[in-house]
Amino acid sequence: MSESRILVLDQDFERAEKFAALLEFMDFVPRLCTDAADIDLSRARANQWLAVVMGDLSHDPDAPAFVDWLASQPQPPPVLVLPGQSNALVRGRLHPETVWPLEYPVRHAQLQEALRRASLRRISQDEQAELPRGGPTGHSAAASRLSRMIDQVAPHNTTVLVLGESGTGKEVAARAIHDRSRRRTKPFVAINCGAIPADLLESELFGHEKGAFTGALTQRKGRFEMAEGGTLLLDEIGDMSMPMQVKLLRVLQERSFERVGGTQTMHCDVRVIAATHRNLEAAIADGRFREDLFYRLNVFPIEMPALRERTDDLPELISEITQQLDEGGRGRIRLTPAAIQVLQAYPWPGNVRELSNLLERLAVLHPEGVADVDDLPTRYRHAPPAPGAAGGVASAPAVAAAPTLTMPAAAGTPVAATGAEVAMAAPRRSEPPDLLPDSADERAAEFALLHGRPPNPPGRSSFDALFGSPTDVSGPARALPGAEAPFATLAPPAAVAVADPSVGTTAPATISPTATLPPEGIALREHMAAIELDLIRAALQQSGGVVAHAATLLGLRRTTLVEKLRKYGIERDDDGATPES
Repeated sequence: MSESRILVLDQDFERAEKFAALLEFMDFVPRLCTDAADIDLSRARANQWLAVVMGDLSHDPDAPAFVDWLASQPQPPPVLVLPGQSNALVRGRLHPETVWPLEYPVRHAQLQEALRRASLRRISQDEQAELPRGGPTGHSAAASRLSRMIDQVAPHNTTVLVLGESGTGKEVAARAIHDRSRRRTKPFVAINCGAIPADLLESELFGHEKGAFTGALTQRKGRFEMAEGGTLLLDEIGDMSMPMQVKLLRVLQERSFERVGGTQTMHCDVRVIAATHRNLEAAIADGRFREDLFYRLNVFPIEMPALRERTDDLPELISEITQQLDEGGRGRIRLTPAAIQVLQAYPWPGNVRELSNLLERLAVLHPEGVADVDDLPTRYRHAPPAPGAAGGVASAPAVAAAPTLTMPAAAGTPVAATGAEVAMAAPRRSEPPDLLPDSADERAAEFALLHGRPPNPPGRSSFDALFGSPTDVSGPARALPGAEAPFATLAPPAAVAVADPSVGTTAPATISPTATLPPEGIALREHMAAIELDLIRAALQQSGGVVAHAATLLGLRRTTLVEKLRKYGIERDDDGATPES
């Protein structure tokens, strides 16, 4: 109901009645007051009104106290000021961004635009109020690593690109970066680039001058001006149109812009954080995203882990979300340990957002109660287990069953590392979307590194290619070009083929092992990460730590390998790279 309530406060009763009638015609619910004393401040809440319309209160002795009360609220509604003495009343008491002047007689288009902005402001405030202020919740390896990355980048003005699936909490990470930075006392402004039509996004970002287009009855500041000195989050940047990408690139490069319809150049001091769930490199290949803008944004990429990769954090997340529901008046609910254990086995395609919706649903169905396993929807009780969850496929025997990879040591002695050891050393996270290969050759090399085999030949099923078939014949292990010892051997024995000499020595090598699936299952993601990490270590050792040479051995671009070194926490200096011990 608060989404449509408007408080009309004006001592001119006739004008207030006309204004209230107009609001009713626009399907809003006005409350008409001619005296500020009619409002019980002891019981009132600022967020119960979408906006406050303030007329002439020059002879109201209680008006200053009401304005001071509004100013003391953490998120006061916008105050639409009609011509009169109230301009002097609110000036100096309310933040300038909260005071929106109106012309009188009021024009329908102007009022409609002001209330539309007020609605967007309310939605943004509600979303931000639900965000945990302390950053990522939990103490799992993925959450700890994310928190460390936020701590590393927060003190700097570096542009950050937050990547991850929908619902993983990209805005939570952006807010945490702002709260831990020197800009934390300045505004944090978020805008969803995908939720605003392309023809309106420029005005939303840069503002407009009066008369710039039909309906632009007053000058308006954009989000860059609103975030001056603070942080601007450009959410869903991957949905931005190409013309807007060009204009955004100029702002990021020159830190200046012009309002729509204006000629004055405005300079801004704003830290930009971009977020998206899309694969921007694929969008670049499809011509839907500018490559130069990608490199301008991708200074410090942060990938948000999916909830299925951090199910150990589920109890803490449930505790925090249920507390938010209770504080927000949306119900109180608790879960039994058995119910939490069942939820830990669910794959969570909707991530934390899906978890929040589930808990709110349970709070409605079981108010003031405790939800057990039988109270959960069927899809959560009978879902396939999530990777890494209790009772899931990522059990200890499955990890222990990972193959042993043998790599040449510096003195020529092979050093064996089990897949479980590598899995513990490597962060548990999915391949970030900005690290996809850039060419067909690189895709083939990546496929071989991740899956331990080349892409399926024509006529061979994916099942046979993954698990092998009775007709597979494995040849002797061979080395990469220029290697004296085998680059990597897998148990069971594998066939490693070098590139065709007629094609060139720089073609990536391919690996074709015959693998079997243990009866108890296997942690496939960690298994593939272990293979990739060991091959990268071996390539670095073979190349003497020269990243460019190692990238050639792996059939990757140097920049792609550098990103993978960062992903696995392998230290790199200017002359070479050294895997962490």
